Amino acid sequence: MDNQSFTPKETLAELDKFIVGQAAAKRSVAIALRNRWRRRQVEPPLREEIAPKNIIMIGPTGVGKTEIARRLATLAQSPFIKVEASKFTEVGYVGRDVESMIRDLVDLAVNMVKEDEKRRIEGLAAANAEDLILDFLLPPAPLAASGPGGADSFTIDKPDLPVTTDRPGEDSTREKFRRMLQDGKLDDRELEISLSESKSMPMVEIMTTSGMEDMQSNLQDAFSKIFPRKKKNRKMKVPEALDAVTKEEMEKLVDMDQVIKEALRRTEESGIVFLDEIDKIASSGGSGGHGPEVSREGVQRDLLPIVEGATVSTKHGMVKTDHILFIASGAFHISKPSDLIPELQGRFPIRVELHSLGKDEFVRILTEPENALIKQYIALMETENIELVFEDDAIDAIAGIAVEVNEKTEEIGARRLYTVLERVLDILSFDASEMDAGKFVVTAEYVNEQLSDIVEDHDLSRFIL
Repeated sequence: MDNQSFTPKETLAELDKFIVGQAAAKRSVAIALRNRWRRRQVEPPLREEIAPKNIIMIGPTGVGKTEIARRLATLAQSPFIKVEASKFTEVGYVGRDVESMIRDLVDLAVNMVKEDEKRRIEGLAAANAEDLILDFLLPPAPLAASGPGGADSFTIDKPDLPVTTDRPGEDSTREKFRRMLQDGKLDDRELEISLSESKSMPMVEIMTTSGMEDMQSNLQDAFSKIFPRKKKNRKMKVPEALDAVTKEEMEKLVDMDQVIKEALRRTEESGIVFLDEIDKIASSGGSGGHGPEVSREGVQRDLLPIVEGATVSTKHGMVKTDHILFIASGAFHISKPSDLIPELQGRFPIRVELHSLGKDEFVRILTEPENALIKQYIALMETENIELVFEDDAIDAIAGIAVEVNEKTEEIGARRLYTVLERVLDILSFDASEMDAGKFVVTAEYVNEQLSDIVEDHDLSRFIL
């Protein structure tokens, strides 16, 4: 089933595997994803009139805002980019212009489609590479055609082996060598092959002002067409040579025109832009429009046409942003969503508030998700032949300490668990490589022993936890 045809309940179930709590936010993004599929089922011209329902997530750091958007993009197999709104500035000021996020999104989409195409043609490229390696191991008769992959992109230096002109015998011998190659019986043979280097153009760096980020990449593309790709002789074993030749064959077989065409379509139809820290460009009010407030409002006005729907010029072609989904997020401690300019507020019709995480959520984060922190540390210690075991009381103690430190110092949400766990397992991580194989049990007493002094000293906990 197409991932973008997931029902909201199926999307919610997938997000639940990695993200604890925040049901309201997960419901909103699940509906937004399903609405994309629904729009594609609508007949034109009405289809073009249906705009995505952009979302603002409001909540402190470390509660899952970014993770929800990232997992959604992975689930939908959509081009996804996360950008910090605070790094953009109004046109005319020093900083990046807002259109650069769309150009970066297209570049990501091109790479994504290219990798998909490489996976599709992997079998054909491997077969061509196998024939080219066999041409080296068993040179064909002078009248024989070159290998199916052609030899224009790279050459293989052949040793002085006898050339057989008996064509029926050559065919049978070639098949014997093919079986030996496939069975790994030729893996110890060393070949010298000539491969094209990935880049042979001069390095071009340009100090650009706002709105000119594409100039450097465009000039590099131009130089890459002017200067031919250099070749380099390399000695390697048969398996490595087969892998290198397969990669070159893939590059030749990929139709970049089709890749770019599909990438532009994916960007326009299913691209997702995650605008983090959008509260940093909201005016806090009462300043009268002086100093940085002017630039902040300028950034919002520059963002407005992109979110509304505009045509952005990229090195791969023109991209319409009408149906790109924008998900914005911010803590909004000082400002509030209503401090954004009214036009931009209207382009984010869905508001979702994410709540702070407590001890119960921390316990679940440590144990339930497929990528849970406890599971990660257990897997890391298994590489040292140590069976790491966390008692339930120990997990409760870790969660409790993380909540306590968040309350006493800065609220950084679930990210506090990383610092706490690293501190708890500091001694084990350092000594594990010299320890005998066996079981290491983390108890509540052990956790308290490692952290009690730091937690009690508020000044120390600010620096260490």
